[in-house]
Amino acid sequence: MFAAAALALLATLALTLVRAARGPSVFDRLLATNTVGTCTVLLLAVIGFLTGRPDFLDLALVYGLLNVIGTVAVLKFFRQGALGDPGNGNGSGAAR
Repeated sequence: MFAAAALALLATLALTLVRAARGPSVFDRLLATNTVGTCTVLLLAVIGFLTGRPDFLDLALVYGLLNVIGTVAVLKFFRQGALGDPGNGNGSGAAR
């Protein structure tokens, strides 16, 4: 059953990579990239279970956290234009 889940995740990864390559907008590509990260976390957990190595779950958790942080950083970059901008809401970028 877990081997079938791993194959389904690999098929999902392939379809998501096609969406990332053909996405009409940047946000479609970002959503596809986030989905690839989520499928990778699930695939790491399944492979860890199949091989009997629970340390793969630690790797999956760390990769999931990096996926969330990376997605937020890219969204902030596309919205504000710079990652170093504090985003205080006045539009000028300078802190008052």
